[in-house]
Amino acid sequence: MPLSEEQLRGLIGAMENDRVERKSSASDMTKVSRTVCAFANDLPGSREPGVVFVGLKDDGTPSCLDITDKLLQKLAQIRSGGILPVPSIGISRLSLGEHAIAAIVVQPSSSPPVRYNGRVWVRIGPSTQQAGEEDERILRERALSQSENQPFDRRAARGANIEDLDIRYFNEEYLPSAVSPDVLAQNHRTLEQRLTSLRLLVGQAPSHGALILFGERPEDFAPGSFVQFLRIDGHELGDPIKDEKRLDGPLHRVIRQLDDLLELNISTRVDLTSAAREIRAPDYPLAALQQLVRNALMHRNYETSNAPVRVYWFRDRIEIHNPGGLFGQVTKDTFGGGITDYRNPLIAEMMATLGYVQRFGYGIPTARRLLKENLNPPPEFDFGSATNFLVTLRVRP
Repeated sequence: MPLSEEQLRGLIGAMENDRVERKSSASDMTKVSRTVCAFANDLPGSREPGVVFVGLKDDGTPSCLDITDKLLQKLAQIRSGGILPVPSIGISRLSLGEHAIAAIVVQPSSSPPVRYNGRVWVRIGPSTQQAGEEDERILRERALSQSENQPFDRRAARGANIEDLDIRYFNEEYLPSAVSPDVLAQNHRTLEQRLTSLRLLVGQAPSHGALILFGERPEDFAPGSFVQFLRIDGHELGDPIKDEKRLDGPLHRVIRQLDDLLELNISTRVDLTSAAREIRAPDYPLAALQQLVRNALMHRNYETSNAPVRVYWFRDRIEIHNPGGLFGQVTKDTFGGGITDYRNPLIAEMMATLGYVQRFGYGIPTARRLLKENLNPPPEFDFGSATNFLVTLRVRP
């Protein structure tokens, strides 16, 4: 639960413990991020928020750090800075006489273990330490006990077993990206333990997210987990179809196939007359298309919708249909403004781990910027349905 200002002030003078940490500055964001990760793991199981006070000395007096808006924004970016799953944090500014401090309030994760740059960090009294195997076992068992209340992609898929996963891909591609190399070299965990530690195995069954990302046949467990692509030679759906593709299989393969297909369909004009050198102008910037399509794949409704993500490429526009609608704290007013919430937090985590998502909450702003730089009109977002939303991109003039 959130902490009131009165509660925060009550913790300022407390001794550092498994819920309180002081930092005189934010110069070492690595240490701050480790502590946030440790508070999110909540090894003691208190289910109480942890607080990192920035601008406080060890003795509890202000360090005279200038708590600017820029600093607060820097602290807020911890959410997209390598901690997975993304922690729930709040940032506030507190006045202490003539000085001020910042408080990072970290809520316990509902799906531990939480990792920072591939390592699990926990709080042992007043210190932040890398978790041992027994610590991780405790965190895994806690997550398993809460599994029925987890989002769809973190829940066990009934009827599935480890043989439904592409274990070669997990061992060769995903695991080295998710866990630090030195951690992998030091432990001798079984396949089941590794899958469980990464929330890919719940009890004896794979999670839906694992099956969607690297299952042998994800459509058996999430029938809508494919992309329908149409290249239409005209301006309406009834016009002649130049190309039609169904991209199915594990999500990592769908993303790669879709990247190739998008690049293949982009047209590039060469202007040899308006400048001293030739200017190449694509009708759409590839990176913007990738951001928007991946956003749809990450946020779509895999649980109750059997509809695919649809990409319709007309002569004058591209339509991206997402069978999901807005979710959680994201509204029409906050969409694309850095406010994030996740219908599929495990899928979002896995896409970030594999590099398909660079920073959470930046996909839409990045796409807008890239389209503007390419002289395309801004993207249009239609939230007319609670179960579907549409993104429309207009061709560069």
